[in-house]
Amino acid sequence: MNDYGITNQKLFTLSRQTVEKRIRKFYHETKDGSATIELLIALQVRADLCEAEFTHILSGLVNHIFLKTRSTAAMRRYYIYFTDYFGKKDWQLLNAKLFPAQTYVAEESEEFHTQTNQLVEGVAES
Repeated sequence: MNDYGITNQKLFTLSRQTVEKRIRKFYHETKDGSATIELLIALQVRADLCEAEFTHILSGLVNHIFLKTRSTAAMRRYYIYFTDYFGKKDWQLLNAKLFPAQTYVAEESEEFHTQTNQLVEGVAES
């Protein structure tokens, strides 16, 4: 057990309001986004196994952690579990933030294909 009253057993037995309050308190006092993400994944398991009332829990906090804080290995590892928490535009921003090299390669590849297609069309017209 930690100082915030969040144990594995409590994650699966406390009411949604109580769990939300404890996780918010934990995050705001520690600023530990990685541990908070792991707690939220445990709640997703609870939602799948037990009660649908835990779907999209703390979506504002999830958005804040993923979009407003520095990216971490935990974010890159677990972001896929939070696809339903983001709209299309935010999802694109998140992917660019978490995987900047891949985004750069994809943009360069797309530009290369566009230029190649224009060149091929120009040759075909001549």
